[in-house]
Amino acid sequence: MPAYHQDSFFFDMKVRPDFVPKDSYLHPEFVKIEARELWPKVWQVACREEEIPKVGDYITYDVADESLIVIRTAPDTIKAYHNSCPHRGRRLIDGEGRCTKIVCGFHGWSWNLQGDNTLVVDRKDWGDHLTDEDVRLSEALVSIWGGFVFINMDRNAEPLERFLDPVNERCKNYEFDKLRFRWYRTVVLPCNWKLAVEAFNESYHVQTTHRQVLNWLEDYSNSGGYGRHSAFWYPMVENGPHQMTGSSRLGREPQPDARQYILGFVEHFHKELAAMITPRAYEATQRLRTEVSADASPDEVVAKWIQFQQEAAIADGAGWPPITMEDIERSHVDWHVFPNTVFLHSSVDGVLWYRARPNGDNPESCIFDIWSLVRYAPGAEPQLKREFYKDWHDCSWGQILRQDFINLEKMQRGMKSMGFKGLRTNPVQEQAVSNFHRALYEFVSPDPDGARSQVPTAHAAE
Repeated sequence: MPAYHQDSFFFDMKVRPDFVPKDSYLHPEFVKIEARELWPKVWQVACREEEIPKVGDYITYDVADESLIVIRTAPDTIKAYHNSCPHRGRRLIDGEGRCTKIVCGFHGWSWNLQGDNTLVVDRKDWGDHLTDEDVRLSEALVSIWGGFVFINMDRNAEPLERFLDPVNERCKNYEFDKLRFRWYRTVVLPCNWKLAVEAFNESYHVQTTHRQVLNWLEDYSNSGGYGRHSAFWYPMVENGPHQMTGSSRLGREPQPDARQYILGFVEHFHKELAAMITPRAYEATQRLRTEVSADASPDEVVAKWIQFQQEAAIADGAGWPPITMEDIERSHVDWHVFPNTVFLHSSVDGVLWYRARPNGDNPESCIFDIWSLVRYAPGAEPQLKREFYKDWHDCSWGQILRQDFINLEKMQRGMKSMGFKGLRTNPVQEQAVSNFHRALYEFVSPDPDGARSQVPTAHAAE
């Protein structure tokens, strides 16, 4: 049992579906709790398989004060080593690249790709006091789902398959393993990592923050928790076709030409987000103009839209996943995979994936990765280019992400007010947020059994 002592006051205030305490976003001591009790003990995405395609390819994954070398050691094997020399603790590798061995730049100790030490300079000086196990690189667990390489520093952790349940089962037919990077951006945001996660796992903010998309989106959502994970979805997706009115908040009549509704939606998201709506899907959608009648029903237009996208993907050599209407309903619109990833996958061949990590021990800064993933024909994917920005103002993100980043910066500042007591989360549309904190508190609490009995469990109303 962790010895929290003075830290235990964080858990005096309980998470409710309509309330989340604010201290976990602001207090430096909570960062230390997470560094001790969360990040070393939970499955998290380190990279994708295609980032390290050849033997010797590696990438370093940093979270809080931990760093791991994720490296392909054989054509079908990926390992993760703690990025620390067992001699004097020097960090071994930075960034990404390829190597045939790992060498410490301080005293020249070396290891093969299997983590076995191959050189201790003047090893005889230790006599019998240094065993092979003493000088082997320390390993973390590695497991793969959907092309994503997950790591866990807890060697006794539950299997990834069990940890991901039910996300893996509900999304299995989307074939995420066949996705590749369209673009990859990392930015340092002036907010706590949890704020960055939460900004993308609820749709309640759309009606104000992204009001422009109400032209095409019935934004009223439901949300709920699935154990540690959570999701949100739009009732219209699961209860029949949309009537092409946009949000009911606008009080509009259905557009007489349903094609224009779809074309406007695709145009906006293609240009403003450059994600989810793929270039191929954008071009395929243009067929609605000439191959579908202006007086076609919404059902006919949607069916043709899906058909054209599927035909384009198959003709392009990318293929189309075996998605059914039941898959679409059961997989919802957006998933938060505990603790720090969120993805939107409803466009089928284009997925928007977010990952947030603490930036060292600063509770008011995080490293935020955004990946636009696309289903390409084998070998047709663009060359991976990782972009890094120290300030979100330094890049043109498009209207939607810019609106989110403005909120995040202002929330981190506004939460410091003595007049702000905690988040008053919407118990229907923001239940994913409160479920996140319920799960987090259970994970890091000094009395997890007590936390479970006192903190209400969010659940999905299906």
